[in-house]
Amino acid sequence: MDQQTWTAVDQYFTSKLLPPDPALTATLESSRRAGLPSIAVSPSQGKLLHLLAKLTGAKSILEIGTLGGYSTIWLARALPADGRLVTLEYEPKHAELATANIEAAGLADRVEVKVGAALDTLPGLDGPFDLSFIDADKVNNPTYFKWALEYSRPGSVIVVDNVVRGGAVVRADSADPSIRGVRELHDLIAAEPRVDATALQTVGDKGYDGLTIALVTA
Repeated sequence: MDQQTWTAVDQYFTSKLLPPDPALTATLESSRRAGLPSIAVSPSQGKLLHLLAKLTGAKSILEIGTLGGYSTIWLARALPADGRLVTLEYEPKHAELATANIEAAGLADRVEVKVGAALDTLPGLDGPFDLSFIDADKVNNPTYFKWALEYSRPGSVIVVDNVVRGGAVVRADSADPSIRGVRELHDLIAAEPRVDATALQTVGDKGYDGLTIALVTA
C-alpha cells in the first residue's frame, strides 16, 4: 500500500462519517492562507479526539500545541456548555489565527488560548483536566506528559500525537531530538505506575504515524 491509497481510504471514511463542516473547513483554509505548516490532525483524527472527549465525559481539556485551532475546535465541541479548554501555543501568529477561528466557530466562551512556551505557561494552570492532548514539539514530550499527569485525576486521559515518526521511533541509536523525545516519553510511561497506556500506528492523509493513549488510574 502507498500514500495515495491511504489518502483515498481516509477520504472515503471522511465522506461517509464526517458531514461537511463550514467552521472546520474555514479553519483549515485560513491556516493555509496564513502559511501555517500543514500539520493539523486529519478530519478522522479530529473526530477521534472529539469522541474520546465525549466518551470520557470531559468537562475540562488541556491542549498543548494549538496551531490554527483545528483540533481545538474538535475538542471544544465535545464539552458541555459550562466546560473549559485551555490550549497552549508558542507562536503568537498561530495563536492569533486560532483565536479568530475559535471565535468564528462560536466557541470563544469555553476556550482560552495561552501564548508562550508551554514549559513557561504550564506551571500556572488551574487543573485538573479530564483530557489532555499533547501535539507540540516532540523534544519536550516527556516534560509535557509529566505536567499533563500532574494536572490529571483518576479517570483522566492523556493523548500524545505523532509518536511513530514514520517508523523511526524504533531507532534506539537515533540522534534526532524528536525521536529521542518520543522514546524518552515511552520510557517514562512504561515506568509510571499511575497510568495504563497503549500506542496505535496509523496511516492516512498524514502518512505513517500514530498516537499514544494513557488512562490515569491513580
